[in-house]
Amino acid sequence: MRTSLLGMPVDVLSLEETVARARIAMREREACRHVALNVAKLVNARSDPELDRDVRLADIIGIDGMGIVLGLKALGMPGCERVSGIDLFLALIELCAIERRRPFLLGATRDVLDEAAGNLAKRFPGLEFAGLRDGYFGKADELEVVAEIRRSGADCLFIAMPTPRKERFLAAYGDTLGVPFLMGIGGSLDVVAGKTRRAPAWAQSAGLEWAYRLAQEPRRLAGRYLRTNAVFAGLLALALVRKATGLGQTGRSAGATRRETGTER
Repeated sequence: MRTSLLGMPVDVLSLEETVARARIAMREREACRHVALNVAKLVNARSDPELDRDVRLADIIGIDGMGIVLGLKALGMPGCERVSGIDLFLALIELCAIERRRPFLLGATRDVLDEAAGNLAKRFPGLEFAGLRDGYFGKADELEVVAEIRRSGADCLFIAMPTPRKERFLAAYGDTLGVPFLMGIGGSLDVVAGKTRRAPAWAQSAGLEWAYRLAQEPRRLAGRYLRTNAVFAGLLALALVRKATGLGQTGRSAGATRRETGTER
């Protein structure tokens, strides 16, 4: 079911439902583009029109952050669950191994890419990759990369690049890649390769995975988390006040207010 949070579309799907959508896309060879939504991406999209457009073009806008889950629940959308990018990625890789689908991995450094691919092959016997390509290429090389992916005949493409680069690549070339299911996976290959550690299960369920990551990479993440979390908290508080008081901007309909707060069903 598609709803919205602070004006951004969101698909309320479980892990199993998302995997089922991907499975159908691969089986039918029908294009399906997945974007994982977290607090940072939602906030940054509000000031980055290109990122906002790229996210909205996706066929599935999945819930990848506990902040999104908590925001939706606070605004009256029960039953939401987080489908983290790495959990979905691993579930789809397992599906590929079982059903003999061939994924293409794009991104990370060559060392991380090779290590991650090797670990995945050991974990999921029978897995065969359509291709592997590191993420260290420039704008001038993009068409060459697109051609390589097309030639591979891949059933799915996983892009291990930072935001907004992966969203831009998918939006720019998704329709020409000839790959049914496409998904950005951020730093998932670093975790699979053992280069970074994932937060313990208790931290994930408590919505504190961001704090765990911050402790590992404070210089890179501190500014981003402080800014985006603060902005999100302010926007959510304003939406809650509007919902509680029934007040909206002058001239806005009740339906428009419900869409913005995410309570329209």
